[in-house]
Amino acid sequence: MQNYALLRRVGKMKKPVLLKRGMSATLEEWLMAAEYILAGGNKQVLLCERGVRTFNDHSRNTLDLSVVPPLQATSHLPVLIDPSHGTGKRAYVPPMALASLAAGSDGLLLEIHPNPDKAASDGMQTIDFPTFTKLRKTLEQLSPFLGKNLS
Repeated sequence: MQNYALLRRVGKMKKPVLLKRGMSATLEEWLMAAEYILAGGNKQVLLCERGVRTFNDHSRNTLDLSVVPPLQATSHLPVLIDPSHGTGKRAYVPPMALASLAAGSDGLLLEIHPNPDKAASDGMQTIDFPTFTKLRKTLEQLSPFLGKNLS
């Protein structure tokens, strides 16, 4: 997010870009990084919130869902939430994914593995297929009440 030369080069590409928020980045800094890409002509930018550094000790990061409404009020870019990296703990992924939907996010980035305890990396934050299936069902049930269409 802070490598401006890279952001300029990515702006010249005709490929979708997932711009993840830096761990200490403000909303404005994040949007300005997206502007570098957009100014280069690449309009396929998605913003991804994956947690910010705080003083908490109960999760890896603090998943900042409060950033979704102001992002959507000030930007046309889609907002994705990554509760896997945002919390770093498997048990927190489903509730934070549901909260992400309620906050108005446009999508989720989830780490899923058939056997998370044997995953090559990030197993502690990875959910298994049955958990994903249950989460998906709950998201589908809630989405109409929140004005969202899961597809």
